[in-house]
Amino acid sequence: MKVEILPSAREDLSAGFVFYDEQETGLGNYFLNSLIADIDSLQIHAGVHRVVFGCHRLLAKRFPYAIYYRVEGRTAKVSAVIDCRRDPRWIGKKLKNR
Repeated sequence: MKVEILPSAREDLSAGFVFYDEQETGLGNYFLNSLIADIDSLQIHAGVHRVVFGCHRLLAKRFPYAIYYRVEGRTAKVSAVIDCRRDPRWIGKKLKNR
């Protein structure tokens, strides 16, 4: 399975990187490496995750984030990487606009 990270998800990853790097130098890199590893796992496991708000949702292993994606043919398209501590209504609205 091919994995494509859409620009909206890249922006989410960038915002998460900035947030964690401000908490502690180097933590942003750890965040980014961890989330990219989770996203890479979609090459094998895409489509097996629970559907939430119309997208498959993969929960990150090391950070309280969810990776939202859709399977289109042989491609998993990652549309959002969102902090799970957000209000679920906010998450739903954000995903609806993507």
